[in-house]
Amino acid sequence: MIRIALADDHKLFAKGLEGLIEEHEDLLVVGLFPNGKELLEFLDTEEVDLVLTDLNMPVVDGFGVLKQSKLRHPELKVIVLSMYDEEKIFKECMHLGADAFLLKDADPDELLFTIVEVYEGRYIKDFNRVSQQANVAPFFDAFRDKYRLSRREAQILKLISEGILNKDIAMQLSLSVQTIETHRKHIHQKLQVSSRIELINKVNEMQL
Repeated sequence: MIRIALADDHKLFAKGLEGLIEEHEDLLVVGLFPNGKELLEFLDTEEVDLVLTDLNMPVVDGFGVLKQSKLRHPELKVIVLSMYDEEKIFKECMHLGADAFLLKDADPDELLFTIVEVYEGRYIKDFNRVSQQANVAPFFDAFRDKYRLSRREAQILKLISEGILNKDIAMQLSLSVQTIETHRKHIHQKLQVSSRIELINKVNEMQL
């Protein structure tokens, strides 16, 4: 079980994240906090594996959370949540010890995958990964809706259909090969195919 503490001053967003995270049987939210000060006080007394923190918060902001939590608890994993896909902000967070950086409008599955990747030590820190979180080819929208694919899954499906191998997809998207393999498994399940050939045929049938 991965114990997670969440700091965000937007209550609806925080409660929504809590519900999403706890749909995963291996994830548990142990605390929600409206600012970094209350989060840091909690970390000093309770056992937490990973923190999700907004950057813009009152009293102590996300940058303060990064500085102080990494100083007091070096083993703690911290994922930054932000509305801004600016490389300058990304680099500052990495400099302060952030373990990952996620946009707030990233797909839910991107959040869940990132939590597991960070906890298992296989998250790849690359700004290209951040900039891709909100990007997907428009012509995939109907296909995504029909098969309930996430943006990331649609992106990977497009690369698979172009004949690109897992290791090259991983390199292009700044993901681990294991993450690509997991996404492919989910894509196969959603499209009800059992092989690469069946997958390509399905894409061709949809005239993508």
